[in-house]
Amino acid sequence: MTVLYHAPLSPFCRKVRLTLSEKRIDTDLQEERYWEKSPDFLRRNPLGKVPVLRIDGLVMSESQAICEYLEDVYPTPSLLPTDPRERYEVRRIVGYFDDTFHREVTVKVLGERITKKLTGAGYPDSRLVKEGVTRIKVHLDYMAHLLDHRRWLAGDVMTLADFAAAAQLSVLDYSSDVDWHRQPGVKDWYAKIKSRPAFRGLLADQVVGFPPPPHYADLDF
Repeated sequence: MTVLYHAPLSPFCRKVRLTLSEKRIDTDLQEERYWEKSPDFLRRNPLGKVPVLRIDGLVMSESQAICEYLEDVYPTPSLLPTDPRERYEVRRIVGYFDDTFHREVTVKVLGERITKKLTGAGYPDSRLVKEGVTRIKVHLDYMAHLLDHRRWLAGDVMTLADFAAAAQLSVLDYSSDVDWHRQPGVKDWYAKIKSRPAFRGLLADQVVGFPPPPHYADLDF
């Protein structure tokens, strides 16, 4: 049995979940309170981070390494192009969302509004929330620029780049922090990816004490 130890509002876990679902790999989802650093979890990943995937007799960590393993071993459907230049572009955009977007927006907005309360790490810093909400506008504009020239973020087919972006935006949408009216092209892109069967599990997520907004699971948002 393939098992994913995850946190529902972790964008890195969500990226792996989307990849597993798109490739139709039957997976047992085990929610992990990673901040408690239980001995069992630390044996799986001494760094105490999610996601952790148990598959093919291996215990794997780091979301992008997991996704690329899945792409290599379970190549259908493909989420990475074969052309080296196109693969570079996918990896560049994945890195942009996993690093820059996450640091400038997700950590400051979701991290302050929800993660701190969940983990008992203190009260939200309104200054950081405001910075993140302001900064997301720049990133939405950049996504719109990419989508002006492409059907998907990294080219004409859906790839891991789209999953990395959708994972970040979906957790922010859970807290109703995405202005979908700012860039209609980005909203159309998100509607396409949100309507995929692989996305259904994410739309069913519920975090106790933090209900999602009514539009969160609405495909016609």
